Amino acid sequence: MKTLLIIGIGAGNPDYVTMQAVKALNAVDVFFVLDKGEAKDDLVKLRTTICERFITGHPYRIVEAASPVRDAGAPDYKSGVLSWHGEKAEIFSRLIATELQDGEVGGILVWGDPSLYDSTIRVIQSIVAEGKVAFDYEVIPGITSVQALAAQHKIALNAIGEPVHITTGRKLLDGLPQGVDTAVVMLDNGSGLRALADQDVDIHWGAYLGTPDEVLVSGKLAECVDEIERVRAEERARKGWIMDTYLLRRAPR
Repeated sequence: MKTLLIIGIGAGNPDYVTMQAVKALNAVDVFFVLDKGEAKDDLVKLRTTICERFITGHPYRIVEAASPVRDAGAPDYKSGVLSWHGEKAEIFSRLIATELQDGEVGGILVWGDPSLYDSTIRVIQSIVAEGKVAFDYEVIPGITSVQALAAQHKIALNAIGEPVHITTGRKLLDGLPQGVDTAVVMLDNGSGLRALADQDVDIHWGAYLGTPDEVLVSGKLAECVDEIERVRAEERARKGWIMDTYLLRRAPR
């Protein structure tokens, strides 16, 4: 039987790789990488760096394939995402069938943790459900950008005895949900941040967390939003992409 390991490698710093992930890395014969193009070449390079640093005495190879691009203009967001996932499933299904031999272990390295705003688990589950390729799979957790954000800003995610709401920028266009005092926001193109600029909330923002390019900003959102937008635009222009996460917290009532 073939085996696939979905390995969380943390938010960007090789030191975030857990001992469980190191053990998994050293069991992998073939790593599958979806290349997102030259603009994000440093993401592939970091995966390579992690393999070179932590794999000792175990031969492995890396198989790359071009990553499909999500149609951001699709009229229905979820349908567009599902279609994108379907394209990824076709690629991974082919790679597992043709590049992984019986008895071998394949690996997919996932930024942060595979369970949080990442499509890999759903994509692999859809391949299993289709039944055309037989394999077992396991999931190895990793340190998320949410944890890295809190650590770098030296804050606790939750107020005493209170919940934390994790959401996306798209969901903030109508404001923070009623009763939510602390929210962690991911996958924001900037519109969610601007939608809340007139509210009395503190922000702890970070981009490229855990990497040498890390940028942090914190303070009152109304006072920081212009700076964050400027930094986001400058960094996106410089690197061709940006990954950022932020925490919003209402002022005590």
